Amino acid sequence: MTSETMWIIIGLTGQVFFSMRFLIQWWQSERQQKSVIPIEFWYFSILGAATLLTYAIYRADPVFILGQSTGLFIYLRNLHLIKKSTQEN
Repeated sequence: MTSETMWIIIGLTGQVFFSMRFLIQWWQSERQQKSVIPIEFWYFSILGAATLLTYAIYRADPVFILGQSTGLFIYLRNLHLIKKSTQEN
């Protein structure tokens, strides 16, 4: 396996993680018959963004790097706020 093939697999893996969050959100919303964002949504967002950020850094794509790093910050912040909120209750 070449280095380039390995990086393509890493990029695709990140995209799969990122896509899984939508499937999980959709499935949970259907189960509850209302729009919900389960905690797993944020974990898959973080996994996907971190993996895609790694791939973007390898590709040296500043647009992709900025988008994924901003998203990663937001996902981590949301997870922090959720954990903080559950600790207060």
